[in-house]
Amino acid sequence: MDRSWMFKNRTTDAFEIGVNDFLRQAVAHAGIGNRIYCPCLKCGNKALYKVHEVKGHIFYNGFDTNYQRWIWHGESHLGSTVNNLGVTSITVPPLMQEDDDDDIFDMMQDVEEEFVDRPDQFEKLLSDAEKPLYDGCPNNYTKLSALVRLYNLKAANGWSDKSFSDLLVAISDMLPRPNELHTSMYQVKKTMSSLGMGYEKIHACRSDCVLYRKEYKDLECCPVCGVSRWKLEKNKDMNKKAVPAKVIWYIPPIPRFRRLFRNDAHAKNLTWHATERIKDGMLRHPADAPQWKTIDIMYPEFGTESRNLRLGLAADGMNPHSNQSTSYSTWPVILVNYNLPPHLCMKRKFVMLTMLISGPKQPGNDIDVFLAPLIEDLKLLWEEGVECFDGYRNETFKLRATLMWTINDFPAYGNLSGYSVKGYKACPICGNDTCSERLKHRKKICFMGHRRFLPQAHQFRKQKKNFNGQPEHEKVLQPLTGVQILQSVSDLHVEFGKGKKNLSVDGAWKKKSIFFDLPYWKDLYVRHNLDVMHIEKNVCESLIGTLLNIPGKTKDGEKTRLDMAEMGIRESLKPITESGRRTFLPPACYVLSRSEKRKFCSTISEIKVPMGYSSNVRNLVQMKDLRLINLKSHDCHTLMQQLLPVAIRGLLPKQVRTVIVRLCYFFNAICSKVIDPIKIDELQEEVVVTLCLLEKYFPPAFFDVMVHLIVHLPREIKLCGPVWLRWMYPMERYMKILKGYVRNRSRPEGCIIECYVVEEAVEFCSEYLESTPTIGIPKSLESRQNVRMGFKVTPVEYKMLCEAHFYVLQNTPEVDCYRLEHLTRGEKWLQAEHRRCFIRWVRQRIETELAKPEHCITQTLRWLANEPRRDVIRYSGYGINGYTFHTCEHDLRSTTQNSGVTVEGESLHVSSAKDKNPVYANMSYYGFIEDIWELNYTSFKVAVFRCKWVNNKTGVKVDENGFTLVDLNKEGDSSDQFIMASQAKQVFYVSNPNDGRWSVVLTSKPKLYDSGDVCDNIEETPSFSQRLPECEDDQNEDVSYVREDCEGEYIEVDNSKMNKRKKFTS
Repeated sequence: MDRSWMFKNRTTDAFEIGVNDFLRQAVAHAGIGNRIYCPCLKCGNKALYKVHEVKGHIFYNGFDTNYQRWIWHGESHLGSTVNNLGVTSITVPPLMQEDDDDDIFDMMQDVEEEFVDRPDQFEKLLSDAEKPLYDGCPNNYTKLSALVRLYNLKAANGWSDKSFSDLLVAISDMLPRPNELHTSMYQVKKTMSSLGMGYEKIHACRSDCVLYRKEYKDLECCPVCGVSRWKLEKNKDMNKKAVPAKVIWYIPPIPRFRRLFRNDAHAKNLTWHATERIKDGMLRHPADAPQWKTIDIMYPEFGTESRNLRLGLAADGMNPHSNQSTSYSTWPVILVNYNLPPHLCMKRKFVMLTMLISGPKQPGNDIDVFLAPLIEDLKLLWEEGVECFDGYRNETFKLRATLMWTINDFPAYGNLSGYSVKGYKACPICGNDTCSERLKHRKKICFMGHRRFLPQAHQFRKQKKNFNGQPEHEKVLQPLTGVQILQSVSDLHVEFGKGKKNLSVDGAWKKKSIFFDLPYWKDLYVRHNLDVMHIEKNVCESLIGTLLNIPGKTKDGEKTRLDMAEMGIRESLKPITESGRRTFLPPACYVLSRSEKRKFCSTISEIKVPMGYSSNVRNLVQMKDLRLINLKSHDCHTLMQQLLPVAIRGLLPKQVRTVIVRLCYFFNAICSKVIDPIKIDELQEEVVVTLCLLEKYFPPAFFDVMVHLIVHLPREIKLCGPVWLRWMYPMERYMKILKGYVRNRSRPEGCIIECYVVEEAVEFCSEYLESTPTIGIPKSLESRQNVRMGFKVTPVEYKMLCEAHFYVLQNTPEVDCYRLEHLTRGEKWLQAEHRRCFIRWVRQRIETELAKPEHCITQTLRWLANEPRRDVIRYSGYGINGYTFHTCEHDLRSTTQNSGVTVEGESLHVSSAKDKNPVYANMSYYGFIEDIWELNYTSFKVAVFRCKWVNNKTGVKVDENGFTLVDLNKEGDSSDQFIMASQAKQVFYVSNPNDGRWSVVLTSKPKLYDSGDVCDNIEETPSFSQRLPECEDDQNEDVSYVREDCEGEYIEVDNSKMNKRKKFTS
């Protein structure tokens, strides 16, 4: 008998038909009088009820989907079961089973070829896979499957080795004796590591000159610097034999790629970019970008095989001790697989650790020495390929791979590319064309001259006084291609090793990068990515530090003013020395006054954001000193994306405020997950204007290289695709996981590698154990949907119940035909009568239809016509659509704000009371949730929100900068309070610093992810504004750089100690 209906929605016809068939079978074969056992989730076959009562229970509570062998309803113990896809198969009772649902023997078959050289280990693993945990063990747990399940829990929850060993001992004591469960972490790792893919320990020169491999494998001393290969004993000249001075751990990627393709589900996902990707011209994935397509065109024999891999390489330093006071740098090298769907590319399961370069010092420019084994494997994968079995297509093919780019922060950019990212030519895209100038007093280099990126006829090119005192006639040169770079560095001779000094080409290129050993590397448009995460963080810190004049963070100060005077610009901001003992700094247009600082910090400290939106931003504010502290990368991201433009509303001069909002809008736009290529050119033009405006108002010291790199971000997006698949956020999170592997502080790298290999084996085994979730992919958020909090059953007023019921009828598709029939009496009649009598009319209409012998009334319509029960289930919280909603009462005692809601609705508009032709139009309504109800229609339930809405006529407006503002005190129509929970979208409100009556509306981002379905329906990053603020397009060069409404700053000099003390005066 078909069981697929058990997993369908209770409101569908298929579920209703399935229930009826089930009840007929139960009555015929297992009825006790006129009663049968109830299989609903609540009863669980423990109580007898009449058939119609059982049917009501099933629709009300749901059918127990774990009850697949219907032994209480007439089916024999040798029955049939159905999986979640509705496929029926024969189920054998536990005592008769020879194999269970876990394909542990399929796993052993898949890894058999990996044990050709280790037959004894394979025999032991096979024995562990067959051996029951103890005699008579239920659920068919074997020694191996039990270890996999337990270690999976350890890895997923970050348990320590000691706690896990203690748990094993405790469980072993609880189980019947004798049992096969290991009782120590050492035994578990020994068993599981045999299923891992292994790694290579390669000795290295302590000065990073060479790796002791190939021709250097048997050397005792470095052939370059002559330093011993081994560690020296303390206070002795003797070498400590067999203890290498430095080691790197190399984890070959090729065997891991092969194992990935053996799994049919993974093999299918690895061709997603060719078979299931949406191709509508938008940039959703690197496969949509020109760089991917260029490889396909230039190397058609590679591009025609969709299984060939496109990889990204990430490298960065981390402190494995998680202690900032310890200077220790370990460098993991990670591969990212872009063949996968966007929501899987950066997941822990598919991020592949390939190398670990040990500390304590970072490799720096010598990183090429350590990357040599990986580059050789990548070259092999490109030129020759390797034989690989495809588990999805059940065939063998030649697997090849290409490295698309590297992902790194800016210092690592220089190490990997061989370009010097310091000095006058620090921009690797501009190269020799970099416009830079040294500031004499701050002793820093600034990067200005962004007017070169403007069109030739732009008015800013002609202005002198507002910029550097000169008109701009220069043009921007095209970035060097890979071929041109290779030509310029091909003859550059480099000696690797600490302390070696090498000549550079034109003071910029330090070496020929080892990546040029890959034949295709020179053909790529972008070889190394600029990291938006670090750029955004540095720009945010400079901006906040300058606005709030935070010591050590501000780009303003006496030296900055002297530099501007030296450059002959902004004479009005020149420091004024008084009496030889103190200096007065006029208030600049880019610095907040003390009262504005208090408003700014107060706004940030009072913000309540939705659950999971960010960290508690109120902890970042220090009201005593009026500054922001301890800003992390994601805190800066949150500020730049949405919060900063709101916090400065009404503060600063208008032109300065506008340029900051434009900069935040740019970062918000480039972080979108779906980008229109046409709009990228518009973003490029607008960001150049924004940078020119920043030059116009902000001091030269503000323009470090990170600010300058903003101008090149749109180009990389256009060539490579969305930012979120090429930035460091996933890598930083993954390095946090690697740090958690460290158990022995004196051997951090060894701990990381051993734990990684064991977890890799457990992850592999988990794919064959259906009851064991994988570690590397988060649990589906579908399980968190419809989460209820604060359960309470209360009767409600009949009038309000009818209002909620009316809204459900209005928004149920099956009722549409009746709603339209009821509206045929005229639109004007709708306003007066439709709401009042539609419920009664629908009930009578359905009853009339049901009286006919042949009718088409569905079960849903039948229950809807009968109205919901008077007793309503009320909640204080409800999870749906990726949001977690709370009532406003709950928010009052919470640190988060989850009651804000918006909905798109069709509204009837009339010009006057005499208007006989009203017009329908879609509008956005804003409000907050007062109550959450669940209406009980017997066979199904419907969740609705009772909301307090803002008056759309007088309480909602959009200002000149595109911000949506609402007055929460202006209540809208109270007769239309309800919406269905499925229609709601979450917003949150931030008090307007300029006018406390109004609040700025900001959109929350839903957190939707389903690990079971492969899709690319990625939600957009919400924007704080509906449009980009326009800049003032005038020819006036008489810009006021001094604020008349703000106090200045005095710097008093203590000549005896030469210490400077700052104080503000009104």
